Amino acid sequence: MKPLLFLHGWAQSSRVWYQQKQVFTGAHYLNLPGHGGAKDVPADAWVEHLTAQLPDEPCMLVGWSLGGSIAMEIARRFPGRIAGLALIGSTPCFRAAHDWPHGCDEPTFATFKDASTSDSARALTRFFALMLHGDGLARSAYNQLAQQAVDKEHPATAAGLAAGLELLVRLDLRCALLAMQMPVLLVHGEQDAIVAVEAGRWLARHIPGAQAHYLDACGHVPFLSQPEKLNTLIKKWWQQ
Repeated sequence: MKPLLFLHGWAQSSRVWYQQKQVFTGAHYLNLPGHGGAKDVPADAWVEHLTAQLPDEPCMLVGWSLGGSIAMEIARRFPGRIAGLALIGSTPCFRAAHDWPHGCDEPTFATFKDASTSDSARALTRFFALMLHGDGLARSAYNQLAQQAVDKEHPATAAGLAAGLELLVRLDLRCALLAMQMPVLLVHGEQDAIVAVEAGRWLARHIPGAQAHYLDACGHVPFLSQPEKLNTLIKKWWQQ
């Protein structure tokens, strides 16, 4: 099988995949620049920097949220490096616009900006809670996930958060999707409060041959709240 690699989302780290690491033991788990102890890199260099860390053999790339946007950009610019994409809670265009009603609205984006500029653990905690909105988790389950998934020893740097936010605003992959000639898996929570499920449905209509799965009672982080289901979907996609 092809090498398997995971890319996390904004303000988190590769630690969020802790329930996947128990199943996909030989996979690669990268940290975005300025996240999880990785060095800071200017936003303009993120894609090249991450592509340089991919295996020599074309890999199956799993991207969540911002990691999904970056995964699509890597596939667009370096198609020979990618054998397949799994996009979790991802969107081709993060911000809402006059021609893109499925993007992040201003109140939600303000949560991102607050978390990136306040240098406050409380702001990032609020953002983590927003990611799990819609999962219906008990407080004890939420606390356990937060304890296991958040790398408190290596928080994202201010520069890393700012660069990631810049990419969330800048990247627009809507015109690149029809050219994707690879197996694509789409997984989206029906109750996602950060990336609307309509963005996932739009991706499914515009990526040729994409396999789409929409999970009920699920927010932005199905790999945390519904790990068995998500792991099964990834395994079938990876082994096809």
